[in-house]
Amino acid sequence: MSRGWFYVFFLASGFCGLVYEIVWLRLAMAQFGITAPLTAIVLSAFMAGLALGSWGGGRLAAAAGGRSPRAALRLYALAEILIAALGIGVPAWLRAGRALIEGTESAAWNSAAYYAASGGWVSLALLPACLCMGATFPLAMAAMRRSAGGRRPPGFSYLYAANVLGAAAGTIASAFILIEIGGFRNTLLVTATLNLAIGAAAWLLSLTVPAGVTEARGDDSGEPVADPGADAVRDPWSGAWGSAALLSFLFITGLISMAMEIVWVRLFTPFLGTLVYAFAAILAIYLAATFLGSVLYRQAVARGAASGRRPDGRWAWLLLGAGGLLPLLTADPRLPLWDGLLTGALRVVAGLAVFCAATGYLTPMLIDRASRGEARAAGGAYAVNVAGCIIGPLFASFWLLPSAGEKGALALLSAPLFAIGLMATRRAGPDPATSRAAAFGAFAASVALIWGTRDFATLFPHREVRRDYEATVIAATVEGEKRLLVNGIGITALTPITKMMVHLPFAFLPQPPRRALVVCFGMGTSFRSSLSWEVPTTAVELVPSIPPLVGYFHPGASELLRSPLARVVIDDGRRLLEREPVLYDAITIDPPPPIEAAGSSLLYSSDFYALLRRRLAEGGVLQQWFPDGEPASLASVARALAGSFPHVRAFRSVEGWGIHFLATERVLEAIGPTELARRLPARAVTDLLEWWPGVDPAEPFRAVLSQEVPIGDLVALAPRAPALSDDRPYNEYFLLRRAFGFGL
Repeated sequence: MSRGWFYVFFLASGFCGLVYEIVWLRLAMAQFGITAPLTAIVLSAFMAGLALGSWGGGRLAAAAGGRSPRAALRLYALAEILIAALGIGVPAWLRAGRALIEGTESAAWNSAAYYAASGGWVSLALLPACLCMGATFPLAMAAMRRSAGGRRPPGFSYLYAANVLGAAAGTIASAFILIEIGGFRNTLLVTATLNLAIGAAAWLLSLTVPAGVTEARGDDSGEPVADPGADAVRDPWSGAWGSAALLSFLFITGLISMAMEIVWVRLFTPFLGTLVYAFAAILAIYLAATFLGSVLYRQAVARGAASGRRPDGRWAWLLLGAGGLLPLLTADPRLPLWDGLLTGALRVVAGLAVFCAATGYLTPMLIDRASRGEARAAGGAYAVNVAGCIIGPLFASFWLLPSAGEKGALALLSAPLFAIGLMATRRAGPDPATSRAAAFGAFAASVALIWGTRDFATLFPHREVRRDYEATVIAATVEGEKRLLVNGIGITALTPITKMMVHLPFAFLPQPPRRALVVCFGMGTSFRSSLSWEVPTTAVELVPSIPPLVGYFHPGASELLRSPLARVVIDDGRRLLEREPVLYDAITIDPPPPIEAAGSSLLYSSDFYALLRRRLAEGGVLQQWFPDGEPASLASVARALAGSFPHVRAFRSVEGWGIHFLATERVLEAIGPTELARRLPARAVTDLLEWWPGVDPAEPFRAVLSQEVPIGDLVALAPRAPALSDDRPYNEYFLLRRAFGFGL
């Protein structure tokens, strides 16, 4: 049986695995929230399934596969078929879990309890398919080994290279093509079909494999089954390590590489932006460079087979330590690269290539060393590596970044890699002087990177910087204008538009509101405006560091946070509405720009509006803000609102840009600007005119009412645009539409 079949299988299954991860993560966010803890839960469940599946698959390969290549290959085929069957059912399981939790309607659902319940359900939904994914590596290794007929079968690194290449392709295809064309669920259907095809092909292939073939004694990684100590002479560094040390190195590399991925997102977002394409670019570059490193390792193995010397990896460890700090240089804002996604991608490529290539070299090398070609040992070693991948993102998000910042986090993460690199040079082979000189040079270059580079925040001389598990937040004054930036992206400014997001819907109510909700705190302007009506107001904000900065933007406003009428909740807006069965007379939503930002569709979708309808009191009003953006996205949002509420009106803002949507269950009163202004309490009038001294309070309302736009006109901007939904995030995925007119 040709080993090329397995390369194709793992190329395709790597493609599927990344698509599953992307789609499942997004669908879980839609059901349970878009917070960092929830994201960590989903990724941890995914990685835990891979780790347990790899460990269990190794034992299954040894116990059930026996010495029959046909049995081992059929077990592999069955795993791929189960991935398809279980993977396509994940959305239904997630919806069922949300319905079950929501159905309790319990006031006892605090945030921690909700996380526990939703996290437990997400794990139950994802684990079965992920267990099968993890099992594929050892099962395929067993099938290859037992069908080798005395020849050397390929080792773990052969499958690893194919899998990583497929994962890179899956990242690009899903983000740039599949999701825009078919939405999340159709993308999942295509992916499951591909998994099913892999399983069917492997099963058919098993029919051509003899039931019993002599097992090979080694593999092409150069790792013999017997006499492990014999290679110590030919490999003076890694041949001297025991299996416990190799496994610890695997754990460390998994933890550090995934932790660094979290840091890279913070570092490069100011240059790439917050589009889904930006995050896909980081992941694709990471995987492509990892693939390159694994190819270099395979080439080193081939050269070593001819020379009788295995690749020892000590140079890779030095590159790993120094390469971990290169992003500090390429993310330095003083570099003249500011022109969007392309130049931002150049920063990412230059910053990540060395580290990721070294990771791609070392990971399969360590697993080959630890397993020596045995499927069971390879499964256990890969499980240890994935276990580190589980801890890495949690470690970076919840401790390293908040306490040490981006530069400190990379320095601390690189330190263990340098320590291993120094140990490698002490065990150097024929030229220890060269090895030690290289180690000193790498260390000196790293010190220069730490002390000689600047981060994005240094662009703002007058600033306050806060970091938490969600984001790095900068409050700055630029040319006299106060700005709020989250991960380097400008979120909002002091503008009367954010006041009208509250005063306009409140004034349309037939009686003063009794309870109000503001989704997205921002600079706190809308929150202040709501409190000026002396109405109990809940503001929900995703990023913990933002609300304490309200005093920077509005002097004296910090006292508002202590008002008995004020309540600020750190959570995702959808999660709050799901877990608290509270009715509001007015809800105002101001999603962060740009309209195409990753995850923004969850605050514009028809699924979200269905939830909002349930949380509006009788006669209540929803205010949805839509900043200027693509006409097709505006039409998609307008269609979603029109299909969700019986009555929707749209107005351009007092500054002439952006749209205030007002959605209700009843027809809004036909009243003019003078009557709307008359309904404002004295404190609300003062708040409205804070930046318009001497203006008649009816004037801002007149400016808005005079710019009403029929909802049908907005839908007609793109008649073929679908109603924006959780499954079809039309605003976020737009590349084919804008480049080729797809779907217009």
